[in-house]
Amino acid sequence: MIYIMAKSKTKSSKPKSFEEMHWEVIQHKEALLSKRIHGNLKKKKIATDMLERYTGHNKKDFRKQIILTNFKYYLDRFVEQNDDAVVTEGSAFSAASSKKQNVSIIQFGVGASMAALVGEIISVVEPKAVLFLGLCGAIHRSLKVGDFILPIASIRGEGVSQYFIPPQVPALPTFKVQKFVSQILIEEGFEYRTGTIHSTDFRFWEFDQKFISNLIEERVLAVEMETAALFASAFVSKVSMGALLLVSDCPLKKGGIKTKKSASGIFQKYTDKHIELGIKAMSNIALKGEKIRHYDW
Repeated sequence: MIYIMAKSKTKSSKPKSFEEMHWEVIQHKEALLSKRIHGNLKKKKIATDMLERYTGHNKKDFRKQIILTNFKYYLDRFVEQNDDAVVTEGSAFSAASSKKQNVSIIQFGVGASMAALVGEIISVVEPKAVLFLGLCGAIHRSLKVGDFILPIASIRGEGVSQYFIPPQVPALPTFKVQKFVSQILIEEGFEYRTGTIHSTDFRFWEFDQKFISNLIEERVLAVEMETAALFASAFVSKVSMGALLLVSDCPLKKGGIKTKKSASGIFQKYTDKHIELGIKAMSNIALKGEKIRHYDW
């Protein structure tokens, strides 16, 4: 039995006019904007409620310069260094603010998902600048414990930044925030490294040779868990975000994996200077009043 398939006659689609293409672009931009806190009043209201609930801080009590950290020890040292600091405990985070320094600090825990969350909801404060003070594991053999890294980019090896920007978009800090931090480091006489780091959700990567080989091929300076998510969520939320990382361990060297004992020593030896540099950088941004975002969007 023979079946004869008749060719369907389809009319060629008419090319879209310039006006039609322009309108589609406008609609796409509006759809993207509606997903962001600054373009969606309902989402902004929920984000404000979430920020206050998670931190215990009222929105009005946050300063326009904000430090982010993974560790309560950093918040404790911030409070000890600033006698006017007001501390709050929320349902998930803790926070403190100093009117004298004109700086707030949020301790948000560990991991990319929490980093992305705080990077987005902090936008309701409309901060002038936000600085992440994080710890990282060295990959490059020249690095040692106590070294500072000012990252210029972060490889998106975690699983949350894809919800904010397409996979081909790099995760970058705000240049002018990094510039301010660089100036403070130089003034204080500290050397630092710049380069790319790798953000991952894979906590025990030290025991996976394939993962390690990939890190080496990427030529990254260090590995950590939060910066890619922070940079991505902050970028789409119009938050000027920077990061100053402290090398806390050198996992590729013999005996270099961080332990409870070594972590305690690192906090006691290096944390004060790390937090001091962060406070000074944020205070300088507040005092000098330079516009961080050098373009309109």
